[in-house]
Amino acid sequence: MKAIEYMQQELQTLEADSNLRRLPHLVHDGRTVLADGRRMLNLSSNDYLGLATDRRLREEFLQTMTPDTFLPTSSSSRLLTGNFGIYEELETELSIQFGTEAALVFNSGYHANTGILPAVSDAQTLILADKLVHASIIDGIRLSAARCIRFRHNDLAQLERLLKQYHAAYRQLIVVTESLFSMDGDQADLQALVDLKKRYTNVLLYVDEAHAFGVRGVRGLGCAEEAGCIQDIDFLVGTFGKAAASAGAYLVCCRTIREYLVNRMRTLIFTTALPPTNIAWTLFVVRRLAGMQERRGHLATISRMLREAMQAKGYPCPSVSHIVPLIVGPSADAILRAEMLQRHGFYALPVRPPTVPEGTSRIRFSLTADIQEREIETIIQYL
Repeated sequence: MKAIEYMQQELQTLEADSNLRRLPHLVHDGRTVLADGRRMLNLSSNDYLGLATDRRLREEFLQTMTPDTFLPTSSSSRLLTGNFGIYEELETELSIQFGTEAALVFNSGYHANTGILPAVSDAQTLILADKLVHASIIDGIRLSAARCIRFRHNDLAQLERLLKQYHAAYRQLIVVTESLFSMDGDQADLQALVDLKKRYTNVLLYVDEAHAFGVRGVRGLGCAEEAGCIQDIDFLVGTFGKAAASAGAYLVCCRTIREYLVNRMRTLIFTTALPPTNIAWTLFVVRRLAGMQERRGHLATISRMLREAMQAKGYPCPSVSHIVPLIVGPSADAILRAEMLQRHGFYALPVRPPTVPEGTSRIRFSLTADIQEREIETIIQYL
Protein backbone atom coordinates (compact mmCIF):
# COMPACT_ATOMS: atom_id res chain seq x y z
CA MET A 1 0.00 0.00 0.00
CA LYS A 2 2.94 2.34 0.50
CA ALA A 3 3.47 2.45 -3.24
CA ILE A 4 -0.16 3.46 -3.81
CA GLU A 5 0.10 6.07 -1.06
CA TYR A 6 3.15 7.52 -2.78
CA MET A 7 1.19 7.79 -6.04
CA GLN A 8 -1.66 9.51 -4.22
CA GLN A 9 0.75 12.03 -2.71
CA GLU A 10 2.27 12.71 -6.12
CA LEU A 11 -1.17 13.28 -7.59
CA GLN A 12 -2.01 15.68 -4.77
CA THR A 13 1.19 17.60 -5.45
CA LEU A 14 0.36 17.86 -9.14
CA GLU A 15 -3.11 19.15 -8.29
CA ALA A 16 -1.71 21.71 -5.82
CA ASP A 17 0.64 22.97 -8.56
CA SER A 18 -2.21 23.16 -11.11
CA ASN A 19 -0.47 20.47 -13.20
CA LEU A 20 -2.87 17.53 -12.73
CA ARG A 21 -4.18 16.11 -15.99
CA ARG A 22 -7.47 14.34 -16.65
CA LEU A 23 -8.88 12.79 -19.80
CA PRO A 24 -11.56 15.14 -21.18
CA HIS A 25 -15.11 14.01 -21.90
CA LEU A 26 -15.78 15.24 -25.44
CA VAL A 27 -18.27 14.79 -28.24
CA HIS A 28 -16.87 15.69 -31.66
CA ASP A 29 -19.11 17.38 -34.20
CA GLY A 30 -17.19 18.55 -37.24
CA ARG A 31 -15.09 21.61 -36.40
CA THR A 32 -16.56 21.80 -32.92
CA VAL A 33 -16.51 19.80 -29.71
CA LEU A 34 -19.14 19.53 -27.00
CA ALA A 35 -17.85 19.58 -23.43
CA ASP A 36 -19.60 20.46 -20.17
CA GLY A 37 -22.74 21.31 -22.12
CA ARG A 38 -20.94 23.88 -24.31
CA ARG A 39 -20.28 23.77 -28.05
CA MET A 40 -16.83 25.17 -28.82
CA LEU A 41 -14.66 25.70 -31.88
CA ASN A 42 -11.81 23.19 -31.65
CA LEU A 43 -8.49 25.06 -31.35
CA SER A 44 -6.54 22.13 -29.94
CA SER A 45 -6.57 19.67 -32.83
CA ASN A 46 -3.65 18.59 -35.00
CA ASP A 47 -6.00 18.23 -37.99
CA TYR A 48 -4.08 21.04 -39.66
CA LEU A 49 -5.67 20.78 -43.12
CA GLY A 50 -9.17 20.11 -41.81
CA LEU A 51 -9.31 16.72 -43.53
CA ALA A 52 -10.55 14.77 -40.51
CA THR A 53 -13.79 16.76 -40.58
CA ASP A 54 -14.21 16.57 -44.38
CA ARG A 55 -17.23 14.32 -44.85
CA ARG A 56 -17.02 14.49 -48.66
CA LEU A 57 -13.49 13.09 -48.56
CA ARG A 58 -14.57 10.20 -46.35
CA GLU A 59 -17.52 9.42 -48.61
CA GLU A 60 -15.23 9.36 -51.64
CA PHE A 61 -12.87 6.95 -49.89
CA LEU A 62 -15.68 4.65 -48.71
CA GLN A 63 -16.81 4.25 -52.30
CA THR A 64 -13.50 2.50 -52.96
CA MET A 65 -14.15 -0.06 -50.21
CA THR A 66 -15.76 -3.48 -50.61
CA PRO A 67 -16.23 -6.29 -48.05
CA ASP A 68 -13.09 -7.85 -49.54
CA THR A 69 -10.93 -4.72 -49.29
CA PHE A 70 -12.22 -3.54 -45.91
CA LEU A 71 -9.59 -5.20 -43.73
CA PRO A 72 -9.82 -3.87 -40.16
CA THR A 73 -6.81 -5.80 -38.85
CA SER A 74 -3.46 -7.04 -40.11
CA SER A 75 -3.44 -9.78 -37.43
CA SER A 76 0.33 -9.92 -37.39
CA SER A 77 3.61 -8.06 -37.58
CA ARG A 78 4.85 -7.17 -41.05
CA LEU A 79 7.69 -9.69 -40.82
CA LEU A 80 5.17 -12.51 -40.32
CA THR A 81 1.91 -12.32 -42.29
CA GLY A 82 1.03 -8.63 -41.82
CA ASN A 83 2.84 -7.19 -44.84
CA PHE A 84 -0.15 -6.58 -47.13
CA GLY A 85 0.44 -5.15 -50.58
CA ILE A 86 -1.12 -1.83 -49.61
CA TYR A 87 1.86 -1.15 -47.32
CA GLU A 88 4.23 -1.45 -50.25
CA GLU A 89 1.98 0.75 -52.39
CA LEU A 90 2.12 3.49 -49.75
CA GLU A 91 5.89 3.19 -49.33
CA THR A 92 6.41 3.32 -53.09
CA GLU A 93 4.19 6.40 -53.31
CA LEU A 94 6.16 8.13 -50.54
CA SER A 95 9.54 7.36 -52.08
CA ILE A 96 8.33 8.67 -55.46
CA GLN A 97 6.90 11.88 -53.99
CA PHE A 98 9.99 12.58 -51.88
CA GLY A 99 12.41 11.40 -54.55
CA THR A 100 14.19 9.01 -52.18
CA GLU A 101 15.39 5.46 -52.65
CA ALA A 102 13.07 4.00 -50.05
CA ALA A 103 10.39 4.59 -47.43
CA LEU A 104 9.21 2.67 -44.39
CA VAL A 105 5.85 2.97 -42.60
CA PHE A 106 5.37 2.64 -38.82
CA ASN A 107 2.40 2.38 -36.47
CA SER A 108 2.88 5.87 -35.00
CA GLY A 109 5.26 8.77 -34.70
CA TYR A 110 6.06 7.53 -31.21
CA HIS A 111 7.00 4.12 -32.60
CA ALA A 112 9.22 5.80 -35.20
CA ASN A 113 11.09 8.00 -32.75
CA THR A 114 11.49 5.36 -30.05
CA GLY A 115 12.55 2.71 -32.55
CA ILE A 116 14.86 4.27 -35.14
CA LEU A 117 17.50 5.81 -32.88
CA PRO A 118 18.04 2.72 -30.68
CA ALA A 119 18.28 0.56 -33.83
CA VAL A 120 20.95 2.61 -35.60
CA SER A 121 23.11 3.66 -32.63
CA ASP A 122 25.51 1.98 -30.24
CA ALA A 123 28.14 2.89 -27.64
CA GLN A 124 30.27 4.40 -30.40
CA THR A 125 27.48 6.84 -31.30
CA LEU A 126 27.02 10.39 -30.06
CA ILE A 127 23.56 11.92 -30.46
CA LEU A 128 23.38 15.72 -30.52
CA ALA A 129 19.74 16.65 -29.96
CA ASP A 130 18.02 20.03 -29.91
CA LYS A 131 16.94 20.90 -26.37
CA LEU A 132 13.26 21.12 -27.40
CA VAL A 133 12.81 17.87 -29.32
CA HIS A 134 9.62 15.95 -28.63
CA ALA A 135 9.24 13.51 -25.73
CA SER A 136 9.13 10.57 -28.15
CA ILE A 137 12.61 11.46 -29.43
CA ILE A 138 13.89 11.83 -25.88
CA ASP A 139 12.52 8.37 -25.06
CA GLY A 140 14.19 6.95 -28.17
CA ILE A 141 17.51 8.43 -27.08
CA ARG A 142 17.09 6.95 -23.60
CA LEU A 143 16.44 3.51 -25.08
CA SER A 144 19.60 3.68 -27.16
CA ALA A 145 23.15 2.79 -26.11
CA ALA A 146 24.42 6.12 -27.43
CA ARG A 147 25.76 9.03 -25.46
CA CYS A 148 23.64 12.16 -25.86
CA ILE A 149 24.31 15.87 -25.55
CA ARG A 150 21.40 18.32 -25.82
CA PHE A 151 22.37 21.59 -27.49
CA ARG A 152 20.54 24.86 -26.84
CA HIS A 153 17.42 25.27 -28.92
CA ASN A 154 18.30 26.17 -32.53
CA ASP A 155 21.80 27.22 -31.40
CA LEU A 156 23.83 26.31 -34.47
CA ALA A 157 26.98 27.89 -33.06
CA GLN A 158 26.95 25.54 -30.08
CA LEU A 159 26.14 22.59 -32.34
CA GLU A 160 29.08 23.47 -34.57
CA ARG A 161 31.41 23.54 -31.56
CA LEU A 162 30.15 20.15 -30.40
CA LEU A 163 30.65 18.61 -33.84
CA LYS A 164 34.17 19.98 -34.03
CA GLN A 165 34.96 18.74 -30.52
CA TYR A 166 33.58 15.20 -30.80
CA HIS A 167 33.52 14.09 -34.43
CA ALA A 168 36.85 12.27 -34.17
CA ALA A 169 35.98 10.51 -30.90
CA TYR A 170 32.95 8.53 -32.16
CA ARG A 171 32.20 6.17 -35.03
CA GLN A 172 29.13 8.25 -35.88
CA LEU A 173 27.31 11.35 -34.69
CA ILE A 174 23.58 11.85 -35.24
CA VAL A 175 22.16 15.38 -35.14
CA VAL A 176 18.49 15.23 -34.14
CA THR A 177 15.90 17.99 -34.51
CA GLU A 178 12.33 18.74 -35.44
CA SER A 179 11.54 21.01 -38.37
CA LEU A 180 8.55 22.75 -36.75
CA PHE A 181 8.61 22.56 -32.96
CA SER A 182 5.39 21.50 -31.30
CA MET A 183 5.21 23.90 -28.37
CA ASP A 184 6.65 27.20 -29.70
CA GLY A 185 5.73 26.73 -33.36
CA ASP A 186 9.18 27.92 -34.40
CA GLN A 187 11.38 26.38 -37.07
CA ALA A 188 14.82 24.81 -37.46
CA ASP A 189 17.19 26.05 -40.17
CA LEU A 190 17.41 22.79 -42.09
CA GLN A 191 19.74 24.06 -44.78
CA ALA A 192 22.21 25.30 -42.16
CA LEU A 193 22.04 21.90 -40.43
CA VAL A 194 22.72 20.17 -43.74
CA ASP A 195 25.72 22.43 -44.34
CA LEU A 196 27.12 21.54 -40.91
CA LYS A 197 26.54 17.84 -41.50
CA LYS A 198 28.38 17.90 -44.83
CA ARG A 199 31.61 19.02 -43.17
CA TYR A 200 32.04 15.59 -41.59
CA THR A 201 31.91 12.12 -43.11
CA ASN A 202 30.55 10.45 -39.97
CA VAL A 203 27.65 12.80 -39.17
CA LEU A 204 24.03 11.85 -39.93
CA LEU A 205 20.97 14.14 -39.77
CA TYR A 206 17.61 13.10 -38.27
CA VAL A 207 14.64 15.45 -38.79
CA ASP A 208 11.11 14.95 -37.49
CA GLU A 209 8.55 16.71 -39.73
CA ALA A 210 5.50 15.67 -37.69
CA HIS A 211 3.99 19.17 -37.64
CA ALA A 212 5.12 20.18 -41.14
CA PHE A 213 4.08 17.23 -43.32
CA GLY A 214 1.03 18.17 -45.35
CA VAL A 215 1.27 21.82 -44.32
CA ARG A 216 4.56 23.18 -45.65
CA GLY A 217 6.07 22.98 -49.11
CA VAL A 218 4.49 23.36 -52.53
CA ARG A 219 3.42 19.71 -52.51
CA GLY A 220 2.91 19.52 -48.76
CA LEU A 221 6.01 17.42 -48.12
CA GLY A 222 7.26 19.61 -45.28
CA CYS A 223 9.98 22.09 -44.43
CA ALA A 224 12.66 19.96 -46.10
CA GLU A 225 10.80 20.42 -49.40
CA GLU A 226 10.68 24.18 -48.79
CA ALA A 227 14.41 24.25 -48.06
CA GLY A 228 15.23 22.01 -51.01
CA CYS A 229 17.25 19.58 -48.90
CA ILE A 230 15.23 16.34 -48.80
CA GLN A 231 18.08 14.36 -50.35
CA ASP A 232 20.55 15.61 -47.72
CA ILE A 233 18.64 14.37 -44.67
CA ASP A 234 19.48 10.80 -43.69
CA PHE A 235 16.40 10.16 -41.54
CA LEU A 236 13.40 12.24 -42.67
CA VAL A 237 10.50 11.27 -40.40
CA GLY A 238 6.88 12.39 -40.48
CA THR A 239 3.49 11.38 -39.18
CA PHE A 240 0.12 10.68 -40.77
CA GLY A 241 -1.75 11.42 -37.54
CA LYS A 242 -1.88 15.20 -37.94
CA ALA A 243 -2.37 17.00 -41.28
CA ALA A 244 -2.96 13.71 -43.14
CA ALA A 245 -5.93 12.88 -40.86
CA SER A 246 -4.92 9.27 -40.39
CA ALA A 247 -2.62 7.21 -38.15
CA GLY A 248 0.92 5.98 -38.47
CA ALA A 249 4.25 7.47 -39.48
CA TYR A 250 6.91 7.19 -42.16
CA LEU A 251 10.62 7.42 -42.78
CA VAL A 252 12.05 8.30 -46.19
CA CYS A 253 15.68 7.29 -46.54
CA CYS A 254 18.19 5.25 -48.54
CA ARG A 255 17.67 1.53 -49.18
CA THR A 256 20.43 0.50 -46.78
CA ILE A 257 18.85 2.30 -43.82
CA ARG A 258 15.45 0.81 -44.62
CA GLU A 259 16.81 -2.73 -44.79
CA TYR A 260 18.80 -2.22 -41.60
CA LEU A 261 15.71 -1.05 -39.71
CA VAL A 262 13.62 -3.97 -40.95
CA ASN A 263 16.20 -6.19 -39.27
CA ARG A 264 16.93 -4.18 -36.13
CA MET A 265 14.04 -1.88 -35.21
CA ARG A 266 12.15 -3.40 -32.31
CA THR A 267 9.06 -1.16 -32.57
CA LEU A 268 8.65 -2.35 -36.16
CA ILE A 269 9.51 -6.02 -35.68
CA PHE A 270 7.59 -6.76 -32.49
CA THR A 271 4.22 -5.13 -33.07
CA THR A 272 1.05 -5.96 -34.96
CA ALA A 273 0.97 -3.81 -38.08
CA LEU A 274 -1.67 -1.16 -38.66
CA PRO A 275 -4.91 -2.38 -40.30
CA PRO A 276 -4.68 -2.46 -44.11
CA THR A 277 -7.82 -0.30 -44.33
CA ASN A 278 -6.03 2.38 -42.33
CA ILE A 279 -3.07 2.21 -44.73
CA ALA A 280 -5.46 2.44 -47.70
CA TRP A 281 -6.99 5.63 -46.24
CA THR A 282 -3.51 7.08 -45.69
CA LEU A 283 -2.54 6.35 -49.29
CA PHE A 284 -5.81 7.90 -50.47
CA VAL A 285 -4.98 11.13 -48.59
CA VAL A 286 -1.27 11.21 -49.45
CA ARG A 287 -2.06 11.08 -53.17
CA ARG A 288 -4.20 14.22 -52.77
CA LEU A 289 -1.90 16.33 -50.57
CA ALA A 290 -0.11 18.01 -53.48
CA GLY A 291 -3.43 19.46 -54.69
CA MET A 292 -4.31 21.07 -51.36
CA GLN A 293 -2.43 24.36 -51.88
CA GLU A 294 -5.57 26.40 -51.16
CA ARG A 295 -5.95 24.85 -47.71
CA ARG A 296 -2.27 25.42 -46.97
CA GLY A 297 -2.55 29.03 -48.11
CA HIS A 298 -5.58 29.73 -45.93
CA LEU A 299 -3.91 28.12 -42.92
CA ALA A 300 -0.86 30.34 -43.46
CA THR A 301 -3.10 33.43 -43.63
CA ILE A 302 -5.03 32.83 -40.40
CA SER A 303 -1.83 31.79 -38.60
CA ARG A 304 -0.17 35.05 -39.59
CA MET A 305 -3.22 37.02 -38.41
CA LEU A 306 -3.06 35.48 -34.93
CA ARG A 307 0.72 35.78 -34.59
CA GLU A 308 0.73 39.43 -35.60
CA ALA A 309 -2.12 40.22 -33.20
CA MET A 310 -0.23 38.63 -30.31
CA GLN A 311 2.90 40.58 -31.12
CA ALA A 312 0.89 43.81 -31.35
CA LYS A 313 -0.54 43.15 -27.89
CA GLY A 314 2.95 42.64 -26.45
CA TYR A 315 2.95 38.88 -26.04
CA PRO A 316 6.20 37.01 -26.83
CA CYS A 317 5.42 34.91 -29.91
CA PRO A 318 8.28 32.78 -31.26
CA SER A 319 5.99 31.01 -33.73
CA VAL A 320 6.43 31.10 -37.51
CA SER A 321 3.73 28.52 -38.14
CA HIS A 322 0.17 27.36 -37.46
CA ILE A 323 1.13 26.42 -33.89
CA VAL A 324 0.74 29.69 -31.98
CA PRO A 325 1.47 29.74 -28.24
CA LEU A 326 0.03 32.35 -25.90
CA ILE A 327 2.68 32.18 -23.17
CA VAL A 328 1.03 33.03 -19.85
CA GLY A 329 3.52 31.94 -17.16
CA PRO A 330 2.11 30.22 -14.05
CA SER A 331 0.04 27.09 -14.62
CA ALA A 332 -2.91 28.41 -12.61
CA ASP A 333 -3.09 31.51 -14.81
CA ALA A 334 -2.97 29.40 -17.98
CA ILE A 335 -5.89 27.34 -16.69
CA LEU A 336 -7.91 30.50 -15.98
CA ARG A 337 -7.16 31.85 -19.46
CA ALA A 338 -8.24 28.58 -21.05
CA GLU A 339 -11.47 28.58 -19.03
CA MET A 340 -12.21 32.13 -20.17
CA LEU A 341 -11.74 31.19 -23.83
CA GLN A 342 -13.94 28.13 -23.40
CA ARG A 343 -16.72 30.26 -21.89
CA HIS A 344 -16.64 32.29 -25.09
CA GLY A 345 -16.87 29.22 -27.32
CA PHE A 346 -13.23 28.37 -28.06
CA TYR A 347 -11.82 25.00 -27.03
CA ALA A 348 -8.26 26.06 -26.24
CA LEU A 349 -6.25 24.10 -23.70
CA PRO A 350 -3.46 24.95 -21.26
CA VAL A 351 -0.06 23.33 -21.75
CA ARG A 352 1.83 22.98 -18.46
CA PRO A 353 5.00 21.42 -17.00
CA PRO A 354 6.56 18.96 -17.61
CA THR A 355 5.52 19.43 -21.25
CA VAL A 356 6.95 22.96 -21.12
CA PRO A 357 9.46 24.46 -18.64
CA GLU A 358 8.27 25.85 -15.31
CA GLY A 359 7.00 29.40 -15.63
CA THR A 360 6.12 29.07 -19.33
CA SER A 361 2.65 27.51 -19.15
CA ARG A 362 0.63 28.57 -22.15
CA ILE A 363 -2.43 28.31 -24.30
CA ARG A 364 -1.39 26.43 -27.42
CA PHE A 365 -3.53 27.51 -30.37
CA SER A 366 -3.34 24.69 -32.90
CA LEU A 367 -4.91 26.15 -36.01
CA THR A 368 -6.58 24.24 -38.82
CA ALA A 369 -7.57 25.16 -42.35
CA ASP A 370 -11.29 25.01 -41.59
CA ILE A 371 -11.11 27.95 -39.14
CA GLN A 372 -12.43 31.17 -40.66
CA GLU A 373 -10.79 34.60 -40.57
CA ARG A 374 -13.73 36.12 -38.68
CA GLU A 375 -13.25 33.49 -35.97
CA ILE A 376 -9.60 34.45 -35.64
CA GLU A 377 -10.69 38.10 -35.30
CA THR A 378 -13.02 37.10 -32.46
CA ILE A 379 -10.25 35.15 -30.71
CA ILE A 380 -8.00 38.21 -30.94
CA GLN A 381 -10.60 40.24 -29.02
CA TYR A 382 -10.19 37.93 -26.03
CA LEU A 383 -6.40 38.00 -25.91
